[in-house]
Amino acid sequence: MSLVPRAAAERLAAGVALVSVPGPDGPGLAVRTADGEFLRVDTGGVGEAALLAAVRGTAPAGPGPGPGPGPELARLTAAFAEAGFLAAGRPERGALRGRRVFLLGDRVLTDQLARCVRSERGAVRCVDPSRLATALAGDAAEPGRTAVVWCLDAPVPPGLWDEADRLPERSVAWLRCHREGDQVWLEPLAAAPGDVTSADVRLRRLAATPAHRELDAYWRGPSAEGPGAGHTAASAALTAGLLTAALIAWATSSPPSRLLHHLHLPTLTLTPHPILPIPPSLPLPPTPPPRNPSKNAPTPSARPAFNPPPDSAPEEGPEFSARPSFEDGPVTSCGPLSGVGPDSPPVFRSGVSPTSSAASPSVGGLEFSARPAFEDGPVTPCGPLPGDGLNPPPASPPGATPIPSPPGPNPHS
Repeated sequence: MSLVPRAAAERLAAGVALVSVPGPDGPGLAVRTADGEFLRVDTGGVGEAALLAAVRGTAPAGPGPGPGPGPELARLTAAFAEAGFLAAGRPERGALRGRRVFLLGDRVLTDQLARCVRSERGAVRCVDPSRLATALAGDAAEPGRTAVVWCLDAPVPPGLWDEADRLPERSVAWLRCHREGDQVWLEPLAAAPGDVTSADVRLRRLAATPAHRELDAYWRGPSAEGPGAGHTAASAALTAGLLTAALIAWATSSPPSRLLHHLHLPTLTLTPHPILPIPPSLPLPPTPPPRNPSKNAPTPSARPAFNPPPDSAPEEGPEFSARPSFEDGPVTSCGPLSGVGPDSPPVFRSGVSPTSSAASPSVGGLEFSARPAFEDGPVTPCGPLPGDGLNPPPASPPGATPIPSPPGPNPHS
C-alpha cells in the first residue's frame, strides 16, 4: 500500500487521501476519509492515471488538441465532489478565525497558548488584570466571539476570579487554569449563564474532600511552601494544547464540556472529573426577635406550668389526654391535677367517690396501679379500690349492689 504522490492531492478535501492498494488483479484505488475510514473505488473503465489527473486538476476539461474527459471519468469526479472528497482550492485552517482571545497570567503558559491561538488564526491580546475591564469595553467584536483565558502557575488567591465569573453573563467565554504543587487544574470553559464557574469548582472540591478546612486554608496562603518544580516545557505545551482545544470547541459551537481536568506534572497524567454547577439557593431569613422580651421570661428550654382556671375543664390534647393507665377494667377517679383548685372536678369519673389524697397510694388490687397519667408534673394518687381491706367500702346508693371485697391479700401486691 502506498500513498499517491502529493501533487495529486491538491484538489482533495482536508484530511482525504487516495491510496493505491495492490491486489491479485492489479493495483486499485481506495479513499481514506478524514475520519480514518477506507473506501474502495470502483473506477470501472477509467484508468488510475486518468483519475489521478482529474483529481490533480491537470486533465483536459474541454475542446482542445487533446481528448476531453469521458463520461465515466466525469461520473467519477462528480461522485467524489458529491461525497465531499474534493475541494475548490487549498483549504485554510483556522478554527479561531474571527475570534478575539484575551490572555492573562504567567508567561510560562500564556506564551505557549498565544502561539497555539495564532496558529488557528485567532486574534490574541495579552492584558494586565487591572485593565481587563477597559479592554473588554473597547472590544469591537460581536457578542459571543470574545474569550478570556487566565493561566496561573500558582494557587488562586481567594476572590481573584470573582469578577471574571460574571463574564458569561456578558456573552464572553471564560477559561482558566492554575497549579497547586505538582497538580494542574484545568477548569471547563464557561460561555453562558449556568455554566461551571471557578466558584462552582471551589465549592465542589471542598465538598469532595474530608480535609476541606485544610484545603481552604491552603488557598488563603500557606505559611511555608517549597518552591516546587513548576511547569516544564512539555507540561506547558500540553496545558496550552488542552486550553486551545477548549477554545476550538467553543468556536465551533460544540456542546459545552463539564469536565475538570487534573494534570499530574511529574508523569503528565491527565484525569478528567465530571463536574456540575452549584444550583442557586435563597439566603436564610434573619432570625426574628422575641415577641415580648422580659427579664422574667422563661428560657426556651423551660416549660411553663399548666394552670387552667378553677372553673374550666382541662383541654384535650396529646399532653393532657385523660387516658387511664390500663384498659383492663374500671378504675377509681384520680385526684385533680396539681395547681387546680380544690373544687375542680376530677379528671376521671367512675361513679365511685374518690378517696382522700391523704390515703396511702398503695392499691390492694395491683390490676390498677396508681401510675401518673401525665409526665409534666405531679398528680395526686388515685384512691384504692373499694373493698380492698385497707378502708371500708363507701356506702352504696339505694338499689345498688355493693362490690364484694377480695377474699384475701392480692398475691401481686
